[in-house]
Amino acid sequence: MARTATIKRTTRETDISLTLNLDGSGESKISTGIGFFDHMLEGFSRHGFFDLNCHVKGDLHVDGHHTVEDTGIVLGQALARALGDKKGICRYGSCILPMDDALALCAVDLCGRPFFDFDCTFSAEKVGALDTELVKEFFYALSYSAGMNLHIKMLSGVNNHHMIEAVFKAFARALDQAVRKDA
Repeated sequence: MARTATIKRTTRETDISLTLNLDGSGESKISTGIGFFDHMLEGFSRHGFFDLNCHVKGDLHVDGHHTVEDTGIVLGQALARALGDKKGICRYGSCILPMDDALALCAVDLCGRPFFDFDCTFSAEKVGALDTELVKEFFYALSYSAGMNLHIKMLSGVNNHHMIEAVFKAFARALDQAVRKDA
């Protein structure tokens, strides 16, 4: 049985179409209007071996908040729908991931009870066109709409690009473990 989901969500601020395949090969087609955010979602797809198509039209003339937060909501909804009753999955996943100067920890429990802990401090306000404070908003929205426990901690790091990329890739690897079928 295919573990895929397509979610379409339209609000006054965003218009999102997203398809997630949990048993993919890491292929992605991403367009959010925020280049660095696209890069992070592409990394999530590749390092988690998820196929992800995500097209977002957001009110970027205001700022990136609604685009990033709503994408997290929709990705969480797609994850929950693709997992269905979650029967037979490993449920837990974790990863400590190095990326140059950055070292990120991520732990996931697909228990159905949302909880989010984020212990990362960024020294720059932006990386590319992405406000660094929106990284937390994205993962908060994703964890609550998917109904998962999600813990993310930056163990060390200096370069904000590396730190954020390490977080997205650690999350991808931890989630890949958690959604695997347990033989």
